[in-house]
Amino acid sequence: MATLKELRMEMHKLADPSRAGFLQGFFKTGKGEYAEGDCFLGIRVPLLRRLAKQHKSLVLKDVAVLLKSKWHEERLTALIILSNAFLKNDEESRKIIFNLYVRYLSSVNNWDLVDISAPNIAGAFLWDKEKTLLYNLAKSKNIWERRAAIMATFYFIKRNSFNDALNIARLLLNDNEDLIHKATGWMLREVGKRSLETEKSFLDANVKIMPRTMLRYAIERFPEKDRSRYLEKTSK
Repeated sequence: MATLKELRMEMHKLADPSRAGFLQGFFKTGKGEYAEGDCFLGIRVPLLRRLAKQHKSLVLKDVAVLLKSKWHEERLTALIILSNAFLKNDEESRKIIFNLYVRYLSSVNNWDLVDISAPNIAGAFLWDKEKTLLYNLAKSKNIWERRAAIMATFYFIKRNSFNDALNIARLLLNDNEDLIHKATGWMLREVGKRSLETEKSFLDANVKIMPRTMLRYAIERFPEKDRSRYLEKTSK
């Protein structure tokens, strides 16, 4: 059985200080930035996915230890392990994984961590259940909880269920954070891939109050003529 000590030893052998320096700039870890103080080992994501697969038998209490790590890649690996395990387990095990995820949601504190886990754990678990948690997260003061709320709806969107994505998008129309604008616009674009009429109906009703970045992401695949028409309508 894989052990936490073995996994950590392998990860630290793969550490690349020069890449770590780049990632600390890329993920905005400086003072006052959105990921202030986050620490990186400098390991590429494909390598982390490989390690997660090799250590898929890691017990949940050790996954929880990784989730509390100061190292970004250790938290990311923990989330990959949980996401992979969620797909392959029964409902009882999925509930345990979901509850662990929610308990340590404060550790899911950068956009890549949110995006790799919120759809695959929170969205997948809540698919056929009551979704108040996501609406509460959408109203949170924490940027990553709000991003988790909209990103969780990606699971629903892929199954042609759009109402929760659109409702949460409405809650985020006045959000001040660019990373929320981007994620929300992305989800609207994903709605449009499956039902362009649904996306356009949302845009027509909200274009005048949508942040420009959100709108740009939402209409990225539109023909130039349509993009120009929507951009002319926005007041932000």
